[in-house]
Amino acid sequence: MSTSEQPHLRRALGPVLLTLYGIGVTIGAGIYVLVGEVAAVAGMAAPIAFMLAGVLAGLSAFSYAELSTQFPRAGGEASYVSHAFAMPWLTTTTGLLVAFSGITSSAAVLLGFVGYLNELVAVPGWVALVGVISLLAVITFWGVSQSLIVVAVTTLIEIGGLLLVIGAGLPVLENLPAALPVIWPGMNGLVWVLVVSSSVLAFFAFIGFEDIVNMAEEVRSPSRTLPIAIITTLAVSTLLYVLLTTISVLIIEPGELGSSDAPLAHVFEASGGNPAILSSIAILAVVNGALIQMIMASRLLYGMARLDRLPQILAHVNPVTRTPDVAIIGVALIVLVFALTLPIAELASYASFAVLAVFAIANVALLALRHSKDYGTPPFKVYLIVPVLGAGASLALLGFGLAQRLGLIG
Repeated sequence: MSTSEQPHLRRALGPVLLTLYGIGVTIGAGIYVLVGEVAAVAGMAAPIAFMLAGVLAGLSAFSYAELSTQFPRAGGEASYVSHAFAMPWLTTTTGLLVAFSGITSSAAVLLGFVGYLNELVAVPGWVALVGVISLLAVITFWGVSQSLIVVAVTTLIEIGGLLLVIGAGLPVLENLPAALPVIWPGMNGLVWVLVVSSSVLAFFAFIGFEDIVNMAEEVRSPSRTLPIAIITTLAVSTLLYVLLTTISVLIIEPGELGSSDAPLAHVFEASGGNPAILSSIAILAVVNGALIQMIMASRLLYGMARLDRLPQILAHVNPVTRTPDVAIIGVALIVLVFALTLPIAELASYASFAVLAVFAIANVALLALRHSKDYGTPPFKVYLIVPVLGAGASLALLGFGLAQRLGLIG
């Protein structure tokens, strides 16, 4: 059966489900798993690292809002590059980078799941990973409406968990004025190097809004729904990250926070709460994040196959569930291999590098499209300076991260 004869994806998503989808993957990956890793590098300045990463991500978010309304396709960034440049290799490379970021992100947050699970019950890591990835593949296969209802409910629960930590930690904010000189790096160049360095890792926590565009073919009224979901996701996530990271470093010394496999559970415990409650919510949160990334990656591979950039078998849609079944199975297997072989920080760095490269390419693609006579007028349009700054910021942060990994920066 050719792709033209395949059943199409079902348009079933409105702004509420799509926004909860974006928030779910973003906060699931970021706060519950990475707050300790970022604090270990940036120290008391960890909130600044998250704020910087959020501002840099915001530039690309607005570019994505324009591109997604002009080209509402499941292929997302690969589709944008295909329209902007007559370079099939660049289209394929972009799509593979996005899929790679989703797969490595899923593997990273599932390792976080193992850490929180072991706070409740001792289970061999490989057993937990095989079980949870199999379950997520089944949910992803089930159907997009059903999958995103699971995502929406779980997202509300994980937001509730964050509000528990905030509520328990509010008294410590009384010490914020005295701590501001320590949190804000000021003119200390060495601290700023650490902040920028940890921002590369913190950037992983903002992986989420760009996943939204790969659901475009399953969205009702994409020209209205996509910008709302993208911008709301980024704004809510940034606010939660800065507030929770501030509370965390004021309650627990950053070095101790960085050594924890369940950082927010320990923050909640130090605030007088029951860590088992937070660990239970965190398990749902990180599994939710992985589910969303697996949904995104499978849709992206499906979209690229429809563009003839990947083997046609990946464009197969199950006639009953109307989901890309072959792509789902492939993504699940690769996530399992990565989760079994690489540590969280390394997976998060790889995902951040891939996303920063894709952001740079997408912003340049928008600049190229703006100079094309065939581009037309998009339903949502940003100022030209936005993709210019977005491309520059992404390349700068990517270059800094790679230079540090190569040992060129201390």
